Amino acid sequence: MKSYLQRMGRSLMLPIAVLPAAALLVGIGNWLPQNWFAATFMQAGGNAILGNLALLFAAGLALGMSVNKDGAAALAGVVAFEIPVKMLEPTSVAMLLGIKVTDVNPAFSSISGNVFIGIIAGLIAAAMYNRFHSVKLPMAISFFSGKRLVPIMSALVMIFVTLALLFVWPLVYAWLVAFGKFMVGLGWAGAGLYGFFNRLLIPTGLHQALNSVFWFDVAKINDIGNFWSNTGVKGTTGMYMAGFFPIMMFGLPAGAYAIYKNALPERKKEVGSLMLAGAFASFFTGVSEPLEFSFMFVAWPLYVIHAALTGLSLAFAAFMHWTAGFTFSAGLVDYVLSVRVPMANLPLMLLVQGVVMAIIYYTLFNFAIKKFNLMTPGREPISDDVQLSSELGDDKYTRQAQIVYAALGGKDNLTVVDNCTTRLRLQVKDTGLVNEAALKSSGAAGFKVIDKTNIQVVIGTEVQFVADELGKLYEGKAEAIALSNEDLQENIDKLDDTANLVAPGSFGREEFYTVSNGQLMSISDVKDTTFAEKMLGDGYAVEPTDGEIYTPVAGKVMSIFPTKHAVSILTETGIEVLLHMGIDTVQLEGKPFEVVVSEGESVGKGSLIARVDLDAIKDAGKETTMMVVFTNMDKVADITFEHLNEVVKANEVSAIVQTK
Repeated sequence: MKSYLQRMGRSLMLPIAVLPAAALLVGIGNWLPQNWFAATFMQAGGNAILGNLALLFAAGLALGMSVNKDGAAALAGVVAFEIPVKMLEPTSVAMLLGIKVTDVNPAFSSISGNVFIGIIAGLIAAAMYNRFHSVKLPMAISFFSGKRLVPIMSALVMIFVTLALLFVWPLVYAWLVAFGKFMVGLGWAGAGLYGFFNRLLIPTGLHQALNSVFWFDVAKINDIGNFWSNTGVKGTTGMYMAGFFPIMMFGLPAGAYAIYKNALPERKKEVGSLMLAGAFASFFTGVSEPLEFSFMFVAWPLYVIHAALTGLSLAFAAFMHWTAGFTFSAGLVDYVLSVRVPMANLPLMLLVQGVVMAIIYYTLFNFAIKKFNLMTPGREPISDDVQLSSELGDDKYTRQAQIVYAALGGKDNLTVVDNCTTRLRLQVKDTGLVNEAALKSSGAAGFKVIDKTNIQVVIGTEVQFVADELGKLYEGKAEAIALSNEDLQENIDKLDDTANLVAPGSFGREEFYTVSNGQLMSISDVKDTTFAEKMLGDGYAVEPTDGEIYTPVAGKVMSIFPTKHAVSILTETGIEVLLHMGIDTVQLEGKPFEVVVSEGESVGKGSLIARVDLDAIKDAGKETTMMVVFTNMDKVADITFEHLNEVVKANEVSAIVQTK
């Protein structure tokens, strides 16, 4: 649990780093005359970020808690967050329960920006990513394999979480309101308890429910409204706000200094910039979240101390009848504005109290960090580069990625990992350092050295799975394992075993047709060595004269590449067919292609599969050749070609290729 909370704390550093800038925009905007355009503009900009704190936490936590810090996890975090937020807003709740909006429990009015919802969404999305990002679904639904499955599973889980919140949230909200009303009768002690629970509830977002009791008119206290309208009791009105000023302006910045002082020497610069930005935001604007979330989870005992000191500060200020107020938060901007309000009582004494709180904060934080070895920012050990095990992985794609990674030279040579329909498109510092023998033994169909820094490794239609595993190694900066001849031979044996699972002759006879009007040609004449050398398999091609493209065979559409330039079809007899439209057209990002079929759809031979803008392909300097490749027939079937090198019309020439 401790390790998990520390990971949470570190993951929150990314969204937290954005908040000081937002807080400063709001603070400066409040400082300027309110009738200035700049004041309104800056406040709107800052509030745009601060008002979406929960969403930032959802995306940031999902990203940081995922195993390889992948952006797909962050997307899933956003999806997971939006479900309860939209489903539990008052209008949606009214529809779900069949009641009027005016009858909806007020608890649901405070759920949209709730940090607790953001944290839950982020953690669930990360868990779903870690569990499902490498899952390979059956071919019929393979489009939803891997990372595409993550947001779907996150949404499914959040549906059940939302259902629970529909019934639990109003109960929790009502309990907090009742508890707040009880504390009102305790006077200055109640103010202290309120301050303690106010901070303690921040990780859950429920502090907003508690605040509404004291700051607004829920329990007829209305501390903020009465203070600024001078309708309260001098020395009493403002007691639920005043004690926050010594904390936000002095205590927390002093605590930040203690965290900086105890950071490892090599991390002081990094931590210092974070603590300075957070401390200034807290002092100037009263936005304390950048500091609080920096140690809330990684060193939770410090946060409990902080909550207790906040309660002490509110209790003492209320006991002494020192009052001031705020409209935004307890920072310098609101303090300066409030000292001129007639309802403020001895507000300068809050500065004296602040100096004392700064000393207490620094002393207690410094002692606790050292005494209990708390992992505050900058004290966590520096992790070494990820190390691969000394043995190749058992999974086919993991093993293949490890060998390719080692063959390329690992982290010392590899610089970019990318892929298209069938190939890994890689950048390295020097292709002369690539171990070609190891690449061949990986099971790759072939490779092509483009220039000194670019190399393509031909994998086949399953390239995405290998690319994902290779990306993990690259992003983790893993050390490449040393591959012996025995390792490489063992992998070759495993590949042979896999190939022999399908007996020769088990594929049925098929007839393939031309895919467009144009010049029929041998695959060997294609102006791309990957296809011409049959690295992906045998096949044929057509140089089209128009842009209507037809299916070469009956079967089921198994996948459509995101850039729409390639479609794979599986025949009833088990032959995998790749239709690749154009050469290097992956770089065109799908713009010239309109695919008119969908994944999982059954198609007949000769039915329209796509419309292609041939001129757009030519204008981009690419070849328009349409290629049909049989990607799983290299060991299991014979191919007989007929009618090659003829001018053909789509679907009018039968049996261009026969398999048997």
